[in-house]
Amino acid sequence: MRAPDRGIPRGQERGAALLTVLMLVAIIAVMAGAALEKLRLSTRLASNAATGEQARAYALAAETMALIRVSNLLAPKPSRVTLAGGWSNTPFGLPVPGGFATARVRDGANCFNLNSLVGMTTPGVYVARGDVRPQFVRLMRLLDVPVQVAEQVAAGTTDWIDSDQDQSPMGAEDGAYLGRVPSYRTAGTLMTDPSELRAIAGMTPEIYTKIRPWICTLPFAKPSPINVNTLLPEQSVLLAMMYPDTLSVGAAQQLLLRRPVQGYATFDEMQKGASLLGAANIAPGVDAQVLSKWFTLDIDVTLGTTQMQERALIDANRLPAQLVSRQWGEPS
Repeated sequence: MRAPDRGIPRGQERGAALLTVLMLVAIIAVMAGAALEKLRLSTRLASNAATGEQARAYALAAETMALIRVSNLLAPKPSRVTLAGGWSNTPFGLPVPGGFATARVRDGANCFNLNSLVGMTTPGVYVARGDVRPQFVRLMRLLDVPVQVAEQVAAGTTDWIDSDQDQSPMGAEDGAYLGRVPSYRTAGTLMTDPSELRAIAGMTPEIYTKIRPWICTLPFAKPSPINVNTLLPEQSVLLAMMYPDTLSVGAAQQLLLRRPVQGYATFDEMQKGASLLGAANIAPGVDAQVLSKWFTLDIDVTLGTTQMQERALIDANRLPAQLVSRQWGEPS
């Protein structure tokens, strides 16, 4: 006589085993999918990194070409620099396998240098300059910034850069910023990028957008040497800024449109034309030139689906010209 079966029936055992196998297959499939996704991501990251490094290499090559062009522009030691020859802001290409790279050079000092709001007494020590601040205020007024706000921004920018903690009227030192969230302090040194202006008391996104095309942070505590021979008519606000409320933007534009093709030999020649329009002499703290020694370099590289932008500053006070700073990405 056969003993009766005990425990789980064989059919149920086979079902449990099949379920276990299916669960193992599902787990392995998920693990394999995750591993393949990580592999795909790692491959893409490696490819992007390699493409990015290649794009940077092409940008460095474009820098070398631009430095040669600037050096050749100033190699004869000209008495003036003009827009003749179409060198300003005209793109020149660099042959790039699988893409293209372009570079543009323009006058890098046709702007208001925020660092000119202070003067250097000893290395690393900066004090406020009262003769330059009205120029910054006038620039903002010409751009439709209310005068009281312009005074506050100019004073706050000066306090941000100077080395002391003596708050100027309408200005702001550490005490005005330590109470903010997050809290921070003034720099106490020269600005390295105009975007620092966003942290100044009284600054708003709207004001910053208005004045950003007209300001710069050249690496010295002196007024920007603006070349009246390379100013474009659409940059007439910079020319009007140089005068103490005696030259309108429209009159400044007319003056630039009437500029001789060969440019002015001296600034005094241009001043004669300005005087005929009722303009007085330029304001104190202004450095008006007919030469260019600082240049801005804009580089765009496209390599496959990778795009890279670079902005650099070129110092041509001594030849050959030298690159003094570079910034990757879109301008801030």
